[in-house]
Amino acid sequence: MSPMPPLPTAPQYPLVWTDPQRAALFETWFQQIQPAHQLVRASLRLASADASFRRYLRVDTPTGSLVIMDAPPAKEDCKPFVRVAQLMADAGIKAPQVLAWDEANGFMLLPDLGTHTMMQVMDPQAPPPLDLYLQAVDTLVQWQLASAEGVLPPYDRALLARELELFPQWYITEYRQVTLDAAQRQTLDEAFACIMDNNLAWPSVYVHRDFMPRNLMMPVGLAPHNTHLGVLDFQDAVYGPITYDIASLMRDAFLSWDEDFCLDVTIRYWEKARKAGLPVGDDFGEFYRGVEWMGLQRHLKVAGIFARLTLRDGKPQYLADTPRFIGYIRATCGRYRELKPLLRLVEELEGVFVPNMLAFRRPQAK
Repeated sequence: MSPMPPLPTAPQYPLVWTDPQRAALFETWFQQIQPAHQLVRASLRLASADASFRRYLRVDTPTGSLVIMDAPPAKEDCKPFVRVAQLMADAGIKAPQVLAWDEANGFMLLPDLGTHTMMQVMDPQAPPPLDLYLQAVDTLVQWQLASAEGVLPPYDRALLARELELFPQWYITEYRQVTLDAAQRQTLDEAFACIMDNNLAWPSVYVHRDFMPRNLMMPVGLAPHNTHLGVLDFQDAVYGPITYDIASLMRDAFLSWDEDFCLDVTIRYWEKARKAGLPVGDDFGEFYRGVEWMGLQRHLKVAGIFARLTLRDGKPQYLADTPRFIGYIRATCGRYRELKPLLRLVEELEGVFVPNMLAFRRPQAK
């Protein structure tokens, strides 16, 4: 394994409470757990915030730091987080385990898995770090091998349909300010049905649902034996198509690599998963097609989610990555005949003019 470059300095954020009542609830809970965990009150600071209503604080102890999740119960349900955290622990995955939990008010004390995500240590302008992606692949295979039916909610047709509908609802109607006519809506409905049919044809395993470098934590310390990536943001895990998480990893919402690299890592994943007995099939070409169709579903959904984050939640920074999603969508639709009507619709919405390369040119007079 190639040596890792020095980690960048972790960002520091001021801790601000916009709701005085919630600040008081937090202070009461903090004082209750402070002695048992030797928390240093003066060290409290904001660690990060995500695309939901959750945010994370960091606090020091004499032996290191811990993380506090601030998740208002009216906005976020922490029970799935606790349940999936235990599943990951049982699978040997490095994920935060609950040290203390105020379930009524949505405060949780967790181990600190580190200050840098896999995303933060990568340079998008440099060659992609194969070693890190192979660690992510190993973690994914380990998670999928722990799968059992009936434990997590099913990633079924109803859920896929609700996710796909985010694209016309938030991206097309709210963000692009376009009202689809009957023919356009039919094109969308037929494409969505085809996408769901293809995705649901694959066997089910545990699906993290946001398995990407922003949610994978670098190990604390760079000792050779300490190479396990930590896993975060897993509370929306479901039981669904095995193609989903590798599509999420290699068709990232926040950065892009050359297709040759994505293909290489996907092949390596398929080989490891197949050797481990996971249901990825014996034909890599068919599997890769499945990954592309699953990635298409994800990017249609994410385009809608990022538009919603901007328009409803006041988080416009996410929409800056929209061109990446549209690029993914157009590339996949362009490869498959069944998706050509969707491609034409998306290009119409985006104002993309594609010349007809098959048109015959009139011969010039000699």
